[in-house]
Amino acid sequence: MVVYAGQGDARRSIALLWRTESAPAPGGKGPGQTGSARSGPKPGLTVDAIVSAAVAVADEDGMAALSMRAVGERLGRTAMALYTYVPGRSELLDLMYDAVHAELPSDYPDTENWRASLTRWAEDTLAFHLRHPWVLQVSQARPVLGPHEYTALNTLVRLLHGTGLDAHLLRRLIGTLFHFVRGSAQTVAESRQAAAVTGQSDEEWWFARSALLGEVAPDFADRFPDVDRLESESAPEPPPADDTVPYLERQARETFTTGLGVLLDGIEAAVRRTGAP
Repeated sequence: MVVYAGQGDARRSIALLWRTESAPAPGGKGPGQTGSARSGPKPGLTVDAIVSAAVAVADEDGMAALSMRAVGERLGRTAMALYTYVPGRSELLDLMYDAVHAELPSDYPDTENWRASLTRWAEDTLAFHLRHPWVLQVSQARPVLGPHEYTALNTLVRLLHGTGLDAHLLRRLIGTLFHFVRGSAQTVAESRQAAAVTGQSDEEWWFARSALLGEVAPDFADRFPDVDRLESESAPEPPPADDTVPYLERQARETFTTGLGVLLDGIEAAVRRTGAP
């Protein structure tokens, strides 16, 4: 399930994201409202409260469960009461996405070398996406353009400026690092959901199908010699430190660590090649 940000009214969404549009005061009248103060919103309802409740719904039950009605029920309000503050689900999604990005650290010390800082950034960003896996369903084709999303971007740009590489290359590295971390988080998040959705653990799934491969492709090694060589030359994996972690998640985390190291090695090589300070 992929959802696109920025599908609501552009002016209202941006105003809400940057909080330049004031919500009506409790018991008072907002823009376009009529009627007495007694018919106004109940005290205690705010844009921030609605966004927090919506994030809780998505964290606990997934993006598919997100609706104005579900958020209203969590707040003890009707869905209609929320529309005074947030025009609809599309605008709410933008607000949720930007709000959770406020959790990402931005205070990596300048005393650290850029490699150590980027390593910590990648680890923090991976953990962030696993706390809010629904964020991975928000397409990057349409950025939200909120202040917290920009703060997160600014943090990565600042860390990469420490390499001394030129702006053109830095723009490409930003995309490379971000998509690498996001892709790693996607694999871990999906591995955590797989058993519940399919009714089989990773081990059960692989055991059943790998045995069948031997039956249907007895010449597997001849047809795929390089794959067979890789498997035969790989050292046996040690027993997992925590066997409650799904197999695919363990593999994804090891791939993340190894892949990140290789990416950072590549950045170091680029620094040496260009003579950046």
